[in-house]
Amino acid sequence: MTGNDVVLALVVVTALGFDFTNGFHDTGNAMATSIVTGALPPRVAVGVSAVLNLVGAFLSTAVAATIASGLVESQSVTLTVVVAGLTGSILWNLATWYLGIPSSSSHALIGGVVGATVAAAGTSAVKWHGLVAKVIVPAALSPVIAGSVAALGTYLVYRLTRGVAEGPRTRGFRSGQVGSACMVSLAHGTNDAQKTMGVITLALIADGRLGGGAKAPVWVIASCALAIALGTYIGGWRVIRALGKGLVEIEPPQGMASESASAAVILCSADFGYSLSTTHVATGSILGSGIGRRGAVVRWNIARRMVVAWLLTLPAAALVGALAYWTARGIGGTVGVVSVFTVLVVASVAFFIASRYPAVTPENVNAAWTGSVVPVPPPSDKVAP
Repeated sequence: MTGNDVVLALVVVTALGFDFTNGFHDTGNAMATSIVTGALPPRVAVGVSAVLNLVGAFLSTAVAATIASGLVESQSVTLTVVVAGLTGSILWNLATWYLGIPSSSSHALIGGVVGATVAAAGTSAVKWHGLVAKVIVPAALSPVIAGSVAALGTYLVYRLTRGVAEGPRTRGFRSGQVGSACMVSLAHGTNDAQKTMGVITLALIADGRLGGGAKAPVWVIASCALAIALGTYIGGWRVIRALGKGLVEIEPPQGMASESASAAVILCSADFGYSLSTTHVATGSILGSGIGRRGAVVRWNIARRMVVAWLLTLPAAALVGALAYWTARGIGGTVGVVSVFTVLVVASVAFFIASRYPAVTPENVNAAWTGSVVPVPPPSDKVAP
């Protein structure tokens, strides 16, 4: 095996690692509201979401094509650039997951790759028009559109069911939530798994193993689908808690309205090839469901913190991606890439260990919100590590 083969293998492993973090980071986008309203038990919810993410990954490759050829000049991309870009995106994903902030995995990925590409080949290697048109503009519009649809939907469902008794209405909308949450999971797989497919395809093109403009091979599609499904099944309980409990006090009619709005917006974007942030859409929908219900509690301070994270995601991941590239280039060759990969593994383990003390688990994810992502147990309780 040559040094180039080792680097390519590290690219694939790192990309699938990002896909795994994408899965558990974004599980809350699909299942947070269903879990908090009791429509689905926590472990059942993440299991169903994992299966549907797997299925959704096979439905389209339009977004993968955008990532592979629509954002950076493929001839300017090397395997070192891809590893560095993925390093930036994974570290940002892990940091925001640890803090319980639902930031965009998609923008972390794009930011990391763009930052590493600029560090390697300059700003001319970035297709700025594509970045603005297919990433930044949808990022600005999607939460507003999803929130508006969810607010209108929430208003209508409460208006149309105002004469229905509370018990039957709650049970009915909980059942409806199962279907709408499944649609969000399917849409998430259709949109997000493709982004990693695009990165691996970009690496294969850069290495000369695929021609320019080639589509993702079957093995790339299958491996990315499995990685995001496994990550989803692990469950990002910190983000699930922040979305489900931190933003709005959600009732089943709101949950169904927000999930339906999210699924519709995400599926439309996937069809057009927009690299949309499912986190932006889900968060906008949840906020919209709070606006649409009279008397609902909306915690705008939490929403503002999330928006700040959204604004920082692209530049922060780009900076880390650039630093990772300069580090790998400074050390040189295969050793440089292996060194960056080693730092990534060590940092990932550190984030995981830190998140266990104390942990957010399926057992305490629905505990009353007290302003903290990690529930504060009574003095006599013990939270398992």
